Amino acid sequence: MQENFSLKPYNTFGVDVKAKYFIEATTIEELKEAIRYSKNHDFKVLFLGGGSNILLTRDFDGLTIKLSLKGIEEEDLSENEVLVTAKAGENWHEFVKYSLDKNYGGLENLSLIPGNVGTSPMQNIGAYGTEIKDTFVSCTVLDLENLGLKTFNLEQCHFGYRDSIFKQEGKGRYVILDVTFKLTKKEHHIKTEYGAIQTELENLGITHPTIQDVSKAVINIRQSKLPDPKMTGNAGSFFKNPTIPLSQFEDLKKKFENIPGYPNGDVVKVPAGWLIEQCGWKGKQIGNAASHKLQALVIVNATGNATGKEIFDFSTEIIHSVQEKFGIELEREVNIL
Repeated sequence: MQENFSLKPYNTFGVDVKAKYFIEATTIEELKEAIRYSKNHDFKVLFLGGGSNILLTRDFDGLTIKLSLKGIEEEDLSENEVLVTAKAGENWHEFVKYSLDKNYGGLENLSLIPGNVGTSPMQNIGAYGTEIKDTFVSCTVLDLENLGLKTFNLEQCHFGYRDSIFKQEGKGRYVILDVTFKLTKKEHHIKTEYGAIQTELENLGITHPTIQDVSKAVINIRQSKLPDPKMTGNAGSFFKNPTIPLSQFEDLKKKFENIPGYPNGDVVKVPAGWLIEQCGWKGKQIGNAASHKLQALVIVNATGNATGKEIFDFSTEIIHSVQEKFGIELEREVNIL
């Protein structure tokens, strides 16, 4: 255990805050031991995975536990299906690459998403027409109340748009230890209809794409408009795409003819990036924080010296301006400490 430990290398915003106590857990027993220690000393606990979906606005006066459980296991189900279980500390993109190297399909559209496997079910990560829930089978968790192990299946996770039981009634109670996915070995379901994938494949001269081709297209698209956290501190999409009633969308359409929307029954999902851009935030910088010049949905630590509070206050200004112009309240996707 280390004291007054800088968390700057452990969050993708690169915010320099300190943990009063810090420990890295590489086994379940080490994790349990750290939790027991925190309970005995009445410490608050902060769990960190890849640090890609958190904004640290202050020092943490407790025990920070870095989850570094590693390992991948496989179980064949049939000629076409395989269960692949990855421990929580595995890097997400490296896990996707592992699957693609084995020619296992199902995760290719989720290439280059930052973070670790363990945090992927928490907000049902998704991109380009695919979400975790599409291939998710189960996850093993540690119950912090009794330090017992429990398994959650697909139905029990209550997955929604960037949502799950782990962000709702189970928030703060469970630590995800591993995640199991059902992937295809031969008969892959290629998804190219969402976003710019088809256009990118055409640019690459590919007419009959493999899962590896789809992954390459997704990586090219993401790299063309999203900053690399290793170069510029960020947490990817900072806000959720808001869902509004169809009637409200139709009213907005009268005033803003070009407003994009994706209807689903009597509600419409509106791209947050478009709303933010219309309010003049794209590429705008205040102090050390900025909206990315190529994707307004991404807030960046523009100078490398931004505090968490600066970034939070910047996001608040964006929320206020979108509310004022469109009557839509944006919700932060990033967890705030």
